[in-house]
Amino acid sequence: MMKRIFALIRARNLEFFRDRSALAWNIIFPLLVILGFGFGFGNSKQAQFKVSYLSLSQDFPTHPFFKTEYLSFHKVEDVNEGLDKLNHHKVDLFINLSEAPLKYWINQSSPKGYIVEKILLASGAPPSNELIRSSIDTKEIRYVDWLIAGMLGMNMMFSSLFGVGYSIVRYRKNGVLKRLKATPITAFEFLSSQIASRIFINLSMSAIIFFGAKVLINFSMMGSYPALLLCFFAGSLCLISLGLLCVTAVKSEELAGGLLQLCSWPMMFLSGVWFSLEGFSQGLKSFAKLLPLTHFVDSARAVMNEGASFTQVSPHIASLFILSFIFLGISSYFFKWE
Repeated sequence: MMKRIFALIRARNLEFFRDRSALAWNIIFPLLVILGFGFGFGNSKQAQFKVSYLSLSQDFPTHPFFKTEYLSFHKVEDVNEGLDKLNHHKVDLFINLSEAPLKYWINQSSPKGYIVEKILLASGAPPSNELIRSSIDTKEIRYVDWLIAGMLGMNMMFSSLFGVGYSIVRYRKNGVLKRLKATPITAFEFLSSQIASRIFINLSMSAIIFFGAKVLINFSMMGSYPALLLCFFAGSLCLISLGLLCVTAVKSEELAGGLLQLCSWPMMFLSGVWFSLEGFSQGLKSFAKLLPLTHFVDSARAVMNEGASFTQVSPHIASLFILSFIFLGISSYFFKWE
């Protein structure tokens, strides 16, 4: 019995190591992830809190508070911009240095804001009795209200990429696509059917999660449901098309997994799912704007937290549709049945 088991182990190991594409991705992908995290988070002085400030001077403020380590400071053009960033958890505290006495705002629902306020008051300059504390005038957005759009987007991303990607590779590996090739079905028709099926699944599952979470935690929904539905439809279409592009000619499930993870990991950490990219380098922000999940999360968050209309989220929707047609067009052209 053991001889047969070892024979099977040897056969499986040879199968894996002879699949050069899968072997390469098992080595290269973890290195790419480590390199990415090292680039984005490897700084030992990485800021833990973010502060925005308004100042009439072009010079960086000289108050001791602004010399505190592990705080990052970002200048804004006016009070409304500072309050907007604070309300949407992009920064943890906003301070107005353009008027006397100085005034600062915190978001009552932000634990980080509480910590940064304590640091400000303990810094000693200006004295705490010369500071005016205030909270946001508009309805505060809780972190869970801000987070829910990102979580729904991440769930939809994994469902779209891996749900479609692995199915296509399995069909190709089992010979199903080879049999379909003998029928009048074109590659575009086959891929379109896969997209339509997965969109229905994504929207159904997202609706269940959305309304279930609404009942459990009562998160805010300030915009219209039709606008949010359009965001979900466009986001789902784009992510599914990306999943198809990854596996358009792939036969190995191991290679497919590597390619799909290569697409999903940057989006999971750079699309604003868990935290704001405020304070990151401009290059990283520009790269994030190229990711489909970024457009979906930003548009869904705008509808849910700000009551944005169709017109206000139209740039994100247009970007998602354009990317979808590009991905689907390339997938159809290079699609292989065998």
